[in-house]
Amino acid sequence: MVSGPHPDVSEEETPDAFGAYPRLTGPQLQALSEHGVREHVSAGQVLARAGEPPGSFFAVVEGRVIVDDVALDGEDVRAEVHGPGRFVGDIGLLEGQPSFATITALEDGTVLAVPIPALERIVTSDPVLGDLILRAYLIRRSMAIGSGAGLRIVGSRFSPETRRLLDFAALNRIPHRLVDLDADQTAEIIVQRLRLDIADLPVVIVAGSRILRNPSIVEVSKALGIGSTRPRPTCDLLIVGAGPAGLAAAVYAASDGLSVVLSDAIATGGQAARSARIENYLGFPAGISGAELAELARLQAVKFGATVFAPADARGLDSAGGALTIRFSDGTTISPRAVVVSSGMEYRRLGAKNLDRFEYTSVYYAATINEARECGTDPVVVVGGGNSAGQAAVFLARSASRVHLVVRGADLRHDMSRYLVVQVEDHPRITVHLQSEVVEAAGGNRLESVTVENRRSGAREELATTHLFVFIGAIPATAWLGPDIDRDERGFLLTGARSGAIDSRTQRFETSVPGVFAVGDVRSGSVKRMSAAVGEGASVVKMVHDYLATGGSRH
Repeated sequence: MVSGPHPDVSEEETPDAFGAYPRLTGPQLQALSEHGVREHVSAGQVLARAGEPPGSFFAVVEGRVIVDDVALDGEDVRAEVHGPGRFVGDIGLLEGQPSFATITALEDGTVLAVPIPALERIVTSDPVLGDLILRAYLIRRSMAIGSGAGLRIVGSRFSPETRRLLDFAALNRIPHRLVDLDADQTAEIIVQRLRLDIADLPVVIVAGSRILRNPSIVEVSKALGIGSTRPRPTCDLLIVGAGPAGLAAAVYAASDGLSVVLSDAIATGGQAARSARIENYLGFPAGISGAELAELARLQAVKFGATVFAPADARGLDSAGGALTIRFSDGTTISPRAVVVSSGMEYRRLGAKNLDRFEYTSVYYAATINEARECGTDPVVVVGGGNSAGQAAVFLARSASRVHLVVRGADLRHDMSRYLVVQVEDHPRITVHLQSEVVEAAGGNRLESVTVENRRSGAREELATTHLFVFIGAIPATAWLGPDIDRDERGFLLTGARSGAIDSRTQRFETSVPGVFAVGDVRSGSVKRMSAAVGEGASVVKMVHDYLATGGSRH
């Protein structure tokens, strides 16, 4: 894509915004040299090409390099210039993803090339250098997502197929931008250039060169190197659901030496990955996004040897004869010695009149930087009275001209943390509608307004919006397990004494099926908080060890 030097590029280095582009010290470069080799590069030499997996981690010793994000539609190029001591790449380098940019030497110089496996060891074992690189990579990924770099998804924002791709990219923290057929003039340029017809849409453009026409999630995953590691057919422990509980179980089980497969239908992180900012989790006084927390936990699990299998949709559990087998939608079967179910919950949907017409185009169940970018300054409506709704309202209010928070209860303090209540009530662009609910949606090809009714007085108010965010709880994601595992009246999995486990004191997370444990939101009686889910995920590993030590014969 890039074949020569860039004489028009400013000689100034890209500023180190937010710690994204730190400069390595001499001793740090020397430490890296022990894992790689110094290479002479010539002006115009391509070190990594957009759309291809990078072969190495590169740090600049002498000279300068440029990082180009070039798009097929001819839009402006995002260019970064880095000199001695800087390093290039982002978190995708550690996850087997293709580069979303082309890296080229601007002038003759020297770079330090470190193989990716060696970089992985540095990041997960060196508390100073590894943390510096990892932190910079996470910040760069967040910046790329915020700027709409990376993938181009060409389609209509009102198309369910387009929404499916956008959700997949968002949950996997893939930098992307929607080129909207209904509102973006560059969409027509791309359609004509690629000679697309209706059957081709939506289109995914990977790094400006690879074109995927109306692709499935599996096809996009393969193109991005996601889920490329196939699990072995047997293992000590299979964890179904990679939310906070599943990630914690994977980290502790793998660190204890168990062979672990961690699977998820879409991506690691679960509902927590949809939180724009978590401020009440231990160890992060300034807060952290749920997606970043999930990414760190995933790297930690892989460090200890866990295999991450996602996207992988579990479709059935067979426990006939005492042997456990999990079937997945792609035909994969895994026979583990024990199973931890941490599949969490599925979002409840509003029953408002006519809302089903806009379910896949205007209704959201997450409020991250991706959704905020789509909404822009438009007014939005957020439904719910818990922490997720409060976090969404505060986050969206950064850019939206008005946020309407619709709450069924009479007091925000009933289900929302105190710190969030203060932020919501003090924000000048958030209007709270207590004892209210959305009863009707209206619009033509897109949502245009919702009607809110006060449950006490019956008074109705029409709110103009094209974006509705729903955080009203969820139902347990247990349908895939089949009928042979005990549940409570709401469908949550029974564990411990309630499930019939013989030793309920030490096996309080075991279900009615021997060797199958449940943790996190999917478990009946669990505390529906991220910190509690992490605790259960960590605690269940001791019970798995106890079960495996008996050869699975305790029941």
